[in-house]
Amino acid sequence: MTTPFDPEAYIRDYREGTAALTAAYGYNPAKEIDSCGVGLIAALDGKQRRDVVVAGIDALKAVWHRGAVDADGKTGDGAGIHVEIPQDFFKDHVRDASGHSPQAGRLAVGMVFLPRTDLGAQERCRVIVETEILRAGHTILGWRQVPVDISVIGEKANATRPEIEQILIGRGDMTIDNREFEKQLYVLRRRMEKAALAANIGEFYVCSLSCRSVVYKGMFLAEHLSAFYPDLLDERFVSRFAIFHQRYSTNTFPQWKLAQPFRVLAHNGEINTLLGNVNWMKSHEARLGHEGFGAHIQDLKPIIQPDHSDSSALDNVFELLVRGHRNLPMVKCMMIPEASSSNPNVPAKHRAMYNYVNGVMEPWDGPAAIAGVAGKWALVGLDRNGLRPMRYVTTSDQLLIAGSEAGMVPQDEAKILEKGRLGPGEMLAIDMDQPRLYKDRELKDMLADTHDYANWVGRTVELDSLIKQDTPAADHFERDELRRRQFAVGWSIEDLEMILHPMVEDGKEAVGSMGDDAAIAVLSDTYRGMHHYFRQNFSQVTNPPIDSLRERNVMTLRTRLGNLGNILDESPEQSEMLSLQSPIVLNAEFEAMRKYMGDSAARIDCAFDPKGGLDAMRQAFDRICTEAENAVRSGCLHIVLTDANVDAERAALPMILAAGAVHSYLVRQSLRTFISLNVRSAECLDVHYAAVIIGVGATSVNP
Repeated sequence: MTTPFDPEAYIRDYREGTAALTAAYGYNPAKEIDSCGVGLIAALDGKQRRDVVVAGIDALKAVWHRGAVDADGKTGDGAGIHVEIPQDFFKDHVRDASGHSPQAGRLAVGMVFLPRTDLGAQERCRVIVETEILRAGHTILGWRQVPVDISVIGEKANATRPEIEQILIGRGDMTIDNREFEKQLYVLRRRMEKAALAANIGEFYVCSLSCRSVVYKGMFLAEHLSAFYPDLLDERFVSRFAIFHQRYSTNTFPQWKLAQPFRVLAHNGEINTLLGNVNWMKSHEARLGHEGFGAHIQDLKPIIQPDHSDSSALDNVFELLVRGHRNLPMVKCMMIPEASSSNPNVPAKHRAMYNYVNGVMEPWDGPAAIAGVAGKWALVGLDRNGLRPMRYVTTSDQLLIAGSEAGMVPQDEAKILEKGRLGPGEMLAIDMDQPRLYKDRELKDMLADTHDYANWVGRTVELDSLIKQDTPAADHFERDELRRRQFAVGWSIEDLEMILHPMVEDGKEAVGSMGDDAAIAVLSDTYRGMHHYFRQNFSQVTNPPIDSLRERNVMTLRTRLGNLGNILDESPEQSEMLSLQSPIVLNAEFEAMRKYMGDSAARIDCAFDPKGGLDAMRQAFDRICTEAENAVRSGCLHIVLTDANVDAERAALPMILAAGAVHSYLVRQSLRTFISLNVRSAECLDVHYAAVIIGVGATSVNP
C-alpha cells in the first residue's frame, strides 16, 4: 500500500537536506531544473467537483521547486490557480450582504487589483469599474473584500501587494447567453483598463472578469496559495477544471499582475518570435472587425497591453480570437501550430487546415507548453518543437491530470486508466459540456472537417509553378560594371572568397566563430554594411550550427505575398495569395514574381544624390516613405524597393534602413497589412544580411 503524498512533508524534507528525499522519493539533485510549472486538472464527467480544486492546489504545491524565491524566503515570483466561479459561494455572499436573493443564472465576478497605498487612486478605479458596468446596462451586486493572510508572504511581496477586491455583476439582459455575456465582459474590461491608463493609474489590473471563471494569483510561494487565499479552502469552491501555474521569471521582473494564470492561458516557456509577433499584431489592428464586437472593436485596441510579458502578450491574442467566436483548439492551431510542411505523417486535410491558418496570421513560435480554458473547452498543448514537457494521466474516478511533471497529484496505480505525454505540436482537449476527451488526432480531425480547407487553399498560387525554363535572369552586367557595383556596396575579395565561395560551392553558410575581433563598425575606417551593426548585438561566443535534421522537420522558411486581411474573419478569400518556399528569391524567381504582380506592384527607387547636402539622405527616406504610402492608397498590393539605379552620381541608401523605414512608416499609418514589401538589394551577400532585412519588415529579398 502506497503512502499518501504529503506536499508539506516533501517541502520540509527538501529544506532539511536531500538525503531524506533520495531515500523517500527517489530524488536526484542533478535533475533539478528551474522552469515554469504548469498544468490542468479536469473532470472528465463534466461535473463541478471539489476534488478538482483540491487536486489543482496540491499540484501547484508539488511544483513549488519550479519557482524562484527571494532572499526573504517568502516572496515568490508568481503562482496562481484558475477555476470556475463557485456560483453558490458568491450568491450566498450577495444574499448575506444585501438581504436579497440574486437573480437566476450565472453572476459574473471580477478579480481586481487596486492601488493599496493611494486611496484616492483606489476610489477612482472603483468609479471606473462601476461606470463601465452601468454604462453597459448590467447590475452591480456589490464589492467584496477578498480575505487574505499576509503573514505568509514576504516583505517584498507585501510592499508591492495590491488591494485585492472582487466586483460582483448581474447581467442586465437575461435573454443573452453566457457566451454573449462573456464577450460583453471582455469589452468592459478593456474599457476599464484604457480608462485607468488614461488616468495614469498603473496599479489597476483585472485578473479576470467573467461569468465562467475566476483567477486567484500573486507573488507568494506555491505552497501558500490556499493559505493566502482562504476562499480556496471553502467546500463550496467546486469546478470542472483547475489550471495552475508556478512561474520562474524569464523575460520580465516578477510582478503581482504578471503572475499566472492569465485570463485564458497559463504558459511555460518563452516566445522567441515575440518582437515580430507584437509588431505584426499592431499591424493587424488596422483591419480588425467582427460583427459580434461591432463598433466596440476600437475599445479592444491595442490588443497587446503595455508592460506585457511574452506570456501575457500571447494570452491577449488568444483571448481576442476566442472571444471572436473561434474555439480554443482552433486558436491553438493558429497561434502555436504543428510543424506540418516536412512531416509526411500529417494527414492531407490537417495540412490543408494548417496552410490556411498560416495564411491568416503569423505563428507565435518558441518553446511553449500551455494550459488554457475558454468557453466549453479546456486544453493542454505543446509548440512545434516540443521542448517543454506535458504529461498526463486519466483515472477511473473521472479525472484528467496534465502538467509539466509526472506525479504532481499522486494516484493509486489501480485507478489509473492511461498515462501518456504530448509530442511536438500535439494537444489534448476536453469538451466540458458534452463531456468528452479528445486526443490530438481526433481533435484535429474535428477541426479540419469544419470547412473544406483543401478547396480554400487551392486559391493559393505557388511561386514555383510560375517559373518557366525560358524566364530570363535579371540584370546581367558587364565585367567592369559588375566590379564597380560590387565596390559601391562594399564587397571585397575576402567577402567573395570567405563568404560567397562556400555558399556557391556547398550550398551552405560559412561556419565560423560569432566573435568579431575587427574594429566595431561605428569606429572602423573601412566600410562595413549596416548588417554588421546588428551582428555585434549577439553574444561573442562560438555556437555550432542548429541541428539541420531537426530544423528541417520543425521549421519552415515559407512565406506569403498578398494583403493580409482581418484575422477575425474565416473565409476562403484569405487564401488568395502567392506562396514562396523561402523569402530569399533568385533572379529568375523574382522575374516570375514580378510578372505575377503586374500592375499591382509599385517600384520605388532607393538611390539618392549624396551631393544634395547634409540632409540629402533624410530627404530620400522621406521620399520613399511618401511614395510607398501613395502607392498603397492608390490600390497597389506590392511594393518593390530597389537600389539598382546607382551610377557615378547616385548612391544607394542602406537597404536595411530603407526597408525598416518604409515598414515602420506604413505600420504607423495603419497600412502595412495591405501590401507585401519586397527588396532588391546589391548589399545582400550573406545569410545574416538576409535575416536582418527580413527582421526589419521585408516580405522577400532578391539579392
